[in-house]
Amino acid sequence: MSTATAVRPDQPSAPGRAPRNGGALAGTGTLIRFNLRRDRIRLPVWVFVLLLITLSTASSLEAAYPDAADRARAAETMNSPQGLAMSGPAHYLTDYHYGSMLAHQTISFASVLVGIMSVLIITRHTRTEEETGRAELVRAGVVGRHAHLTAALSVAVIANAVLGLLHTAALSGYSAAGFTAEGALLYGAQTALIGIVFAAVAAVTVQITPHSRGASGWAMAVIGASYAIRAAGDAAGADGSASWLSWLSPIGWVLYTYPYVDNRWWPLLICLAAIAALVWLAFRFSVLRDLGAGLRAARPGRPVGSDALATPLGFALRLHRGLLIGFAVGLALLGLMYGSILGDAEEMMEGIDALEEAVAELGGSVIEAFATMIMIPLAVVAAIYAVMAPLRARSEETSGRAEPLLATGLSRTRWLAGHLVVGLAGSTLIMALGGFFFGLAGAASSDQDGLTMELTGAALAYAPAFWVTVGVAAALIGWLPRAAPAAWAVPAGVFLIGYLGVLFDFPQWVMNLDPFGHVPDLPSAEMNWTPLAILTAVAVLLLAAGLAGIRRRDLELK
Repeated sequence: MSTATAVRPDQPSAPGRAPRNGGALAGTGTLIRFNLRRDRIRLPVWVFVLLLITLSTASSLEAAYPDAADRARAAETMNSPQGLAMSGPAHYLTDYHYGSMLAHQTISFASVLVGIMSVLIITRHTRTEEETGRAELVRAGVVGRHAHLTAALSVAVIANAVLGLLHTAALSGYSAAGFTAEGALLYGAQTALIGIVFAAVAAVTVQITPHSRGASGWAMAVIGASYAIRAAGDAAGADGSASWLSWLSPIGWVLYTYPYVDNRWWPLLICLAAIAALVWLAFRFSVLRDLGAGLRAARPGRPVGSDALATPLGFALRLHRGLLIGFAVGLALLGLMYGSILGDAEEMMEGIDALEEAVAELGGSVIEAFATMIMIPLAVVAAIYAVMAPLRARSEETSGRAEPLLATGLSRTRWLAGHLVVGLAGSTLIMALGGFFFGLAGAASSDQDGLTMELTGAALAYAPAFWVTVGVAAALIGWLPRAAPAAWAVPAGVFLIGYLGVLFDFPQWVMNLDPFGHVPDLPSAEMNWTPLAILTAVAVLLLAAGLAGIRRRDLELK
């Protein structure tokens, strides 16, 4: 008996042809709503933190620089190759009121963070979906070839547009010297556009490599290169002229809009042109590859693996190798940049009451106190890795890659312990590298040879705090695996409590929640082993709890 299958008139006649009801973009609206639903917690947190960084900086400027003389001294201090490399072009210094100070000191750093948010949005909703096989299931329905990429780009545009609008609305309410409505509008516009530029960059990188981490790494390398090129160009233009090198960087484009100074809108046209070109390239590349594959062919592995790969620790280290190297290089460069201005610490703090009070409270010399304050941003970066490393174990589980490993004689605890050891040792190592290069450059700029080992030791004092961070992630993975992303609250708390706690007068019990706040203020203060011992004990308990939990709960199997 045979059965004839009727074909509806609106169905495609060839199996590979896109459906007519929407074509290559069919299902885009549904995917946009679905992606927003998935990111209903992630995106608001990102937007809130990025907005809070700008607003907290704007709120602190009046207290740190109460009169014109203080702002003039700050402008004179920043007008050096090191200061301009850290912040932006010297043209902002021509009229250093509160508005120009905000733009000068925040745009470059905020652009990096906005770019990271945008890259993660694109890779999460495109390459990760293909890598896990979910995109293939979705594409089996009435979903066009370009729907996933279009939906991801749309979510990135929505997130950046909301962030830009919130910046504009919030900064429009400031009435301090230099703040204007047009400056606030331009500040919000450049914030949104720089994020969309890096989203478009990620849209291209996800077409090149078949792995989400590789796509994210390439896009973030572009962000890092943009910052470095901008820094080199602005340092070269210390005479106030716009260096040609900075025009090669997207971050340079938005800095040269000069919000609150000249309010130039035309550099944003370069951003729009770059977005259009990159998006066209991304869609063009997407039709040249198969689903789940990349334009760049994967290299064949070695015919025989090393003996280390047969151990849980060696295998985990191989999985983390690229991320660990990237963080190590990034923190070393960050240490070098901060160390290069350490010799100017006294001049930078002179006449600034808030900073002088902070130095007096920390104790020690001005250079030592300044170095102590710089340790916080270095620790925040290392804390990010301390969260990402254990969460890699969770992603291995949810993707199904851990299942064949655990089907062998490998126990769950040894498997998870391998990732945890890499997180414990890796976060300590990259912080030590950051402290070493911070001290190396600081010793050269201040002619104090002992700073190298002194700041390396100060960086190592943060190790127990990193271990607590890894322990929090381990405990969540062991007992509340679906809540494992909540481990990001630790590095977020380091920033919010460490930077904003004093400004907003947080209660003491809130300040005590920050494990990094219990680390001795080295090198300005004397060493105190008691809090480090307590932090280590807490870390051991959390790690033990995580390993015990992974033995008791069910695994997510594919």
